[in-house]
Amino acid sequence: MNKKFIMLLCGLFFIINGRGQDKNSIDIIKKPITYNEERIKLSLEYLKDRHGLIQTIPTISPKIIVLHYTAGGTLKSNFNYFNNTKIEESRNYNKNQSQLNVSAHYLIDRDGKIYQLIDDTLFARHTIGLNYCSIGIENIGSKTEPLTEAQIVSNSKLIRHLKAKFNIEYVIGHNEYGKFRKTKLWKETNPAYFTGKEDPGIIFLQKVRNNIKDLNLKYEP
Repeated sequence: MNKKFIMLLCGLFFIINGRGQDKNSIDIIKKPITYNEERIKLSLEYLKDRHGLIQTIPTISPKIIVLHYTAGGTLKSNFNYFNNTKIEESRNYNKNQSQLNVSAHYLIDRDGKIYQLIDDTLFARHTIGLNYCSIGIENIGSKTEPLTEAQIVSNSKLIRHLKAKFNIEYVIGHNEYGKFRKTKLWKETNPAYFTGKEDPGIIFLQKVRNNIKDLNLKYEP
């Protein structure tokens, strides 16, 4: 058998079995939430009322990636929650600002599997003041259920993937978004609308940032 042909077969084998893939290769599972006319309408209203932006389609130009955790739940329960177009009645403070439900562009399970819920350039409500320019990444976990090593790896790969696609300048934790309140990037028409956050956790952020330090992304304005 021809030596070159054998080498070609070996190469195909490694690729098919995943051993020949680059360590930074990424597998994104499409799992879209409902983005119907009602969500489009509420998103446009949010952009206008909360961010002072008048648009005909609810798109964003991503500059920031915001890392979150879900505060518990499973892949199924969190997907079902984000899939609701309107925010739950019990969240009165948030509901008074907009009936649009919170969501995110990505949801990462505890085993590191990455699910894309919304297209990268569509609007999602996940971070006050910065929704119009940020991609939200939710991780299944909580303060009592810390995020996993697999999630650290997947977040790092996903950030690299998004940085290659868009002009991303910042990667921040949800707990850090308040640092942008007095900057030009902050767009919130109600100066009192603000909530304290602690996700996704300082240790998690440090580990992700160590993995992506070569990207030279900023972590504060």
